[in-house]
Amino acid sequence: MRAIFRFYAELNDHLPPESRMRDIVHGFQGPASVKDRIESLGVPHTEVDLILVNGTPVDFCHVLQDGDRVSVYPVFESFDITPVLRLRPTPLREPRFVLDAHLGRLAVYLRMCGFDALYRNDYTDAELAGIEESERRILLTRDRGLLKRSSVSRGYYVRATEARQQLVEVLRRFDLSGRIQPLRRCLLCSSPLISVSKADVLDRLPHRVRDLYDDFESCPECARVYWHGSHFERMRCFVESIAREAGVIGSY
Repeated sequence: MRAIFRFYAELNDHLPPESRMRDIVHGFQGPASVKDRIESLGVPHTEVDLILVNGTPVDFCHVLQDGDRVSVYPVFESFDITPVLRLRPTPLREPRFVLDAHLGRLAVYLRMCGFDALYRNDYTDAELAGIEESERRILLTRDRGLLKRSSVSRGYYVRATEARQQLVEVLRRFDLSGRIQPLRRCLLCSSPLISVSKADVLDRLPHRVRDLYDDFESCPECARVYWHGSHFERMRCFVESIAREAGVIGSY
C-alpha cells in the first residue's frame, strides 16, 4: 500500500532536504494510522494541527487506504481552525512552558520576558512528558523523539541553537511578543515576583545595595531579592530589543 503525503510550512524542517515542499510517495504494510505514518516520516505529531485526507479533515486515528493523498499542516496560532478539525485538545493560548535540559538559557530568557518557564537540567523524558500533560504546559525541546511520545499533545521542536534566536523563534511561533511583561518573574524559579519594602529584605541585601536603592521585589518561593540596579536596566534593554526583533515596537 502507498499514500502520497505533502507537508506544509515549517513541518518541512523535519524532513530530509530532498523531501521538502513536494509530494512524498510513502509505502506501508497493512492498516496504518495517519499519525503513525506522519511520525515515521520524521514529523512529531505535536506540531501538526490539521490533516486532510483526500481533502477531508481527519483525526490522528484515521486509517489510511491505498492511494490516499494526505495534506499535513502545522499548528495555526494566527487564526482559528476549530470549525474544521483541530487535532490538539485546546489551542496553545496559555503561554506556560516546560523545557528540556538543552534549553536552560532559553528558560531564563522566557522568564525575563514574563513567561512561566519550568526548567531543571535533570528532568527525565518521562518527567517532561508528565509535566506537559498534567500541568498543560507547552513542551519546548531539541529532541524530536520526545515530541513523538503519545502522551504529549503540546510541544514544539526549537530549531535555533543560539539562545537569543531561540527566544525570538518561540515568541514568533506562539504569537507571544505582544504579551511580554518583562522582569515580573524570578529568573531562578519562574515564580511571580511581589513588591516588598526595604525593611522586609534588609538582612538579605548586599551592603553596597542598602543605601543605593529603594524599590525591591522578592520571590515568594525561593526568597531571591531583586532591585532596580544597572543589571535591571540591561535586562530591560535586552527585552526591548527582543520585542523589536520579534515584531513589536514599544517601550518596556
